[in-house]
Amino acid sequence: MSVRFNHTIVAAKDKVRSANFLAELLGLPEPQPLGHFLVVKLSDGATIDYIQTTDDFVGQHYAFLVSEDVFDSLIDKIRSRGIEHWADPRGHRRGEINTNDGGRGVYFQDPSGHYMEALTVPYGGW
Repeated sequence: MSVRFNHTIVAAKDKVRSANFLAELLGLPEPQPLGHFLVVKLSDGATIDYIQTTDDFVGQHYAFLVSEDVFDSLIDKIRSRGIEHWADPRGHRRGEINTNDGGRGVYFQDPSGHYMEALTVPYGGW
């Protein structure tokens, strides 16, 4: 039996704002409601299901493997909108991207404080 990732639930202070932020930056389809969730569908069929909460939560890390053209578009949007971003997970290389493993990568936060990462080559290379 194979195993594939299907979905995860992400807590959000404002699920509409967070879901639209991610979908728009990554060039994904408009988020769709599903019960209590607002669902962002990724290219491989997996989904990020945003749920609104007033509870306190710790920001989580979500990493996305993206194509070169999606990365180019993402970086253009991040820079043109003045979204803070880093080349490293600790935020020491502010305003930069990395070239780890022969690809490119960037870290940024979503409106709810989750740490998003986009990379063009998986860790360890292909």
